[in-house]
Amino acid sequence: MKSDGLKRGLEKAPQRSLLKALGYTDEEIQRPWVAVVNSANEVVPGHAHLNQLVDAVKAGVRMGGGTPMEFSVIGICDGIAMGHQGMRYSLASREVIAASVEMQVMAHAFDAMVLVPNCDKIVPGMLMAAVRLDLPAIVVSGGPMLAGRFRGKDVDFISVMEAQGAALSGTMSEADLEELEECACPGCGSCAGLFTANSMNCLVEAIGLGLPGNGTIPAVYAQRLRLAKQSGMRIMNLLTKNIRPKQIVCKKSLLNALAVDMAIGGSSNTVLHLLAIAHEAGVELTIDEIQEVCDRTPNLVRISPAGEGKHHMQDLNEAGGIPAVMGELLSQGLIDPNVPCVGAENIGQLVEGKKTLDPQVIRPVDEPYMPTGGLAILKGNLAPEGAIVKHSAVPENLLRFRGRAKVFDDEESAVDAMNGGGIKEGDIVIIRYEGPKGGPGMREMLNPTATLAGRGLGDKVVLITDGRFSGGTRGAAIGHVSPEAMEGGPIALALEGDEIEVDIPARRLTLLVRDEELIRRREGWRPPPPRVEWGFLAIYSRLVSSASRGAVMA
Repeated sequence: MKSDGLKRGLEKAPQRSLLKALGYTDEEIQRPWVAVVNSANEVVPGHAHLNQLVDAVKAGVRMGGGTPMEFSVIGICDGIAMGHQGMRYSLASREVIAASVEMQVMAHAFDAMVLVPNCDKIVPGMLMAAVRLDLPAIVVSGGPMLAGRFRGKDVDFISVMEAQGAALSGTMSEADLEELEECACPGCGSCAGLFTANSMNCLVEAIGLGLPGNGTIPAVYAQRLRLAKQSGMRIMNLLTKNIRPKQIVCKKSLLNALAVDMAIGGSSNTVLHLLAIAHEAGVELTIDEIQEVCDRTPNLVRISPAGEGKHHMQDLNEAGGIPAVMGELLSQGLIDPNVPCVGAENIGQLVEGKKTLDPQVIRPVDEPYMPTGGLAILKGNLAPEGAIVKHSAVPENLLRFRGRAKVFDDEESAVDAMNGGGIKEGDIVIIRYEGPKGGPGMREMLNPTATLAGRGLGDKVVLITDGRFSGGTRGAAIGHVSPEAMEGGPIALALEGDEIEVDIPARRLTLLVRDEELIRRREGWRPPPPRVEWGFLAIYSRLVSSASRGAVMA
């Protein structure tokens, strides 16, 4: 065991004395050490209950014969950070989380890890750390929030985001908005729709690093406490067999995860995070390969914000969860069953024969919503390295669209224009200099998309950005445009009034400007000064890669 080098022998008496100061007995010290990584805090609803979950994990580790040792990492709530400078820190926090887990585990010679995250950047940050460290590891998330109820209808956080736009435009009263605000988020857990947090928690199962139910069992169910105990016991089995993340996270498992992502219509941010996880695993995964998976995988699920918010995460759980989705895909040979996983010898053993329990929530593979996946990669002269759109959440009339550009160099000015009536039906809104370097931090654009929806423009306007979108976004919201404006990507050359053509079925995004004119514009282009010149964001903006490569610090 790795910890033996720190705790055994006469020369390690000083280290043992410090451990005994914590109350550890000789027996506990001699057992395998399991890091229990906890992102609990009193800021994020998805993390408010994690201490109870961690206690269950530690009980499982002890039942399995190990010694659990808990430490904490930071966690940012994207919803609370939304719409102000705090959102610049969200994606950057992924790198801090991965690095802090690395530092704590390496400094204290742990033998294995149980990672207990929830919410948008915390899950991928911990996954990146697990692969980077390559010690036996398992992930058990905090689970989704239940949907709220507003006048007989299921609602969630995105319902409030969109309602604020309605209230600002005068189509909803302030009193009604306040009533919705009171009931939309009824308790702990990651927000109830298939937003980024829940998308990533589902993909933990698909990759093979979490037990069945990790993505869908609601936070408040006792079943999640049992899952946590089982995960604690299971890590000891993984340690005994020396089953490590890099044996699990390989090209085939990432392609499986992408297939599930396309089938459920997950957040567009999942592509950003899967690319980053692939980077940690030393696996080459390209935008073109992602598109190939999308093209061959049917879309089987429409969870809020898709499907007009009719279904939420508890509905997906009751319909059979991710095992049912994978079972449907496996029946058509759309996933590889031979990939190792933490819950069995391979994924096939977990999902073989699993089928949907509710075809209204998980459609059978031969009756999909769409024959292709919920995400689409667009390319063209506006996005030579690609852009991403949540295809399953785009209204039919916007799948092919041509309009004139309204160009903004930051999110705030775009939202001001929307609230001031400056955006009209048929416009294509460009928000640039919001990429990983330019933002810095690649802010989510849920505020603009929710404002458009609240003003009745969600099916009448296209939004294009080198920033990114929340998993709660719906409409023709095209993000991750690469190269970003700060790197001199073509999005930096677009001018007010330029005509742009969007063709999502053909996977094309075209700035209808002659090449000679774009060359002329490029000769006159100069990058703006950096927005942030101090602290971690300044370091991040200098080191971060393109979104097309996962926005990793390299």
